Amino acid sequence: MLPLIVFAVGIAVYNYKQDRSDATRRVVANVRSMRLVLDSEVQRMTGGLQVLALTNSLRHDDFQTFRRIALGFVEQYGKGGLVLISDRKGRLLFSSATEDTASLPPRSHLETIERVFTNRSPQYSDLFISAINGRQVLTVEVPVFRDGEVIYDLCFSPPIGIFQELVEKQRPDQLWTVSLLDTKGIVFARAPNPSETVGKQASGALYDAMSRTSEAALSTVSLDGVALSSAFTKSPLTGWTVVAGVAESSLIAPLWRNIAITSLIGGILLLTGLTFAVRMATTIARGEMLHDLLIDELNHRVKNTLALMQAIAVQTFRSASRDERIKFEGRLGALAEAHNLLSQEKWAGSELRDVIARALQPFLLSSPDRIRMAGPAVPLSPRLAVVLSMIVHEIATNAAKYGALSNETGRVTLDWEVVTDAPKPRLRLIWTEIGGPPVTAPVRRGFGSRLIERSARDQLDGEATVDFLPRGVVCTVVCTLDEAR
Repeated sequence: MLPLIVFAVGIAVYNYKQDRSDATRRVVANVRSMRLVLDSEVQRMTGGLQVLALTNSLRHDDFQTFRRIALGFVEQYGKGGLVLISDRKGRLLFSSATEDTASLPPRSHLETIERVFTNRSPQYSDLFISAINGRQVLTVEVPVFRDGEVIYDLCFSPPIGIFQELVEKQRPDQLWTVSLLDTKGIVFARAPNPSETVGKQASGALYDAMSRTSEAALSTVSLDGVALSSAFTKSPLTGWTVVAGVAESSLIAPLWRNIAITSLIGGILLLTGLTFAVRMATTIARGEMLHDLLIDELNHRVKNTLALMQAIAVQTFRSASRDERIKFEGRLGALAEAHNLLSQEKWAGSELRDVIARALQPFLLSSPDRIRMAGPAVPLSPRLAVVLSMIVHEIATNAAKYGALSNETGRVTLDWEVVTDAPKPRLRLIWTEIGGPPVTAPVRRGFGSRLIERSARDQLDGEATVDFLPRGVVCTVVCTLDEAR
């Protein structure tokens, strides 16, 4: 369940990144749309002023007639609009607010007037405080031509509320922050909290980005202290900038919600899985304990049986020779060692090398280098392990009495291989003696030889052959392998 939970959280994070990327594209698209609306509104003002600049009354300095036309223009934008006419030095020649222009102070913000006369094209000011009414204003100003020369500056100061209304209409929802900034990064319209932010400069990260490029998407902190995923674009017409951002919390909330749901469901499933796992593990552990208990009981009973057999043998062979008693006890010891090895492996079978090493252990105590073993790893079933242990013991016993292990110079090589050319794989084990006493074939076969042959034939489904060669005895045992259990 843990990988599934991690995978689900990864999917949630991936979806969050996709949603964030989509939100960024949406913010960029919105600021571009707002900029087009703003430019359209400003172009409408500019076009109206250019029409006013072409009127005959203005060209002939008939300011009384021009007043009626100017007031009609101002009424389109509601209360607070103001039309002014000034010369290059900022002296007022006309004001739509009063006929007594002599009492009005000269224009401030002379740099905009100078640009009008110099560039001979419409100009757009930054936010400033008007010397006439003391309010924060923006101006749209166009040149008035006579005989191809600029003679006046025609200025319109629209109500600042026009821009605030535009922002409110273009704001997608309450989670968005939308601002209009002049060329110096000063806010002149904003939603939300316009009364607390108009006239303030944009936050540091946003202002730095605006000074480097005309359009970008970035993460910012608003003047209200809200983290935003923002974008801005600068108007090529006015130089003003439209900024919009959506609250980061609105983007992160779905991520945490998905992670919480995933964690809750995953935790319930994990707890359920752990409960079943504990119950299953308890059942398996009880089974293993019972299995171990039964094996221990079996080992105890077998050892008791072997001890009883040894006691009976002692009584039976009381009148027999010492050599016969040693033979029988050795065979019982080989059987017990094979049983001990299988007990260590929980009767799941043993490895051939381990079985052989156990059977030959008594013969390796004095000189372990006299017997060399070589062959691949071969797993044996319990049945094969017991029978092969008895066979190897008998072969080694004969070698210790009559063959290469009966003197100080004899050597034994024990090789084995697995033959796979039959339907079932077969094991071929070859015992080779060298350096022992002179070899003579026995006149009659003893019990050990018969035990080897019959065990190989009847219990291993194979055969055993003993060759009495001049250089030493060679015993070959071939048997069918079955699965170690």
